[in-house]
Amino acid sequence: MNRTLVMIPMLALGLGLAACDERPAGPAEQAGRQLDRAGQSVRDAVDPPRGPVERAGRAIDRAVN
Repeated sequence: MNRTLVMIPMLALGLGLAACDERPAGPAEQAGRQLDRAGQSVRDAVDPPRGPVERAGRAIDRAVN
């Protein structure tokens, strides 16, 4: 019984990780990223970062996304 309770989450985790794959971004995804960057630029123009920590956070957001 205990083995079954342990194996079910492990199997679900394994299947979830197997579903993640890295493939090249298509044209729609690239266009979406460009729109996101344009929106961030507008936000920075309207509401500029107020300190070095906020600037660093926004730079990290851009690098990750």
